[in-house]
Amino acid sequence: MYLPPHFEEADMNAIAATIEAAPLACLVAQTDSGLIANHLPLLRAANGDLLGHVALANDMHRLVAEGQEVLAVFRRDDAYVSPNFYPTKQDHHRHVPTWNYEVVHVYGDISFQHDERSKRAAVGLLTRDHERRLNGKDAWRMADAPADYMEQMLAGIVAFRIAATRTFAKSKLSQKREAGDYRGAIEGLKASGHAEMAERMEARRPAI
Repeated sequence: MYLPPHFEEADMNAIAATIEAAPLACLVAQTDSGLIANHLPLLRAANGDLLGHVALANDMHRLVAEGQEVLAVFRRDDAYVSPNFYPTKQDHHRHVPTWNYEVVHVYGDISFQHDERSKRAAVGLLTRDHERRLNGKDAWRMADAPADYMEQMLAGIVAFRIAATRTFAKSKLSQKREAGDYRGAIEGLKASGHAEMAERMEARRPAI
């Protein structure tokens, strides 16, 4: 990933927030058959490792070697930024379009887990996290499903853990713009349906 210093995200809280907000990662690996990519929801553990599971029918766990390095890409919302957003465009027209986005790349060594305990843990932790966020006190639990059905579902997956070795994050949020144009980018993004990104840019504004 091209990572100019002014767009490099070093704040671990911001990195964790991006992973939490965009948990459906693109998991990329090199195999004897070439590159493969799978889109899988992942959960970041307290130590930075990534937890997930894949369908037993998915050849990923057969094609990717145990302990092999993989890359998980988490991408938060992104937005087109028009030169019309910048007030100084009227002064000199020296602007071109660009794209704002936030992304985290996590490299790590993957290990697959076929035992039921690990599979239950992977499913349980992922669903607990997302169910609590979506349904609060009415969150679905694995225990809500019949035991024999749950065993059948678990038999159809493989759990995995990615021991994170390197993390790179990029927040391209108009940081290079002068104050007036930065404000214009915020307002333009709000008007074009990207209020959440505009709010995060607003929160960064004092640092400019």
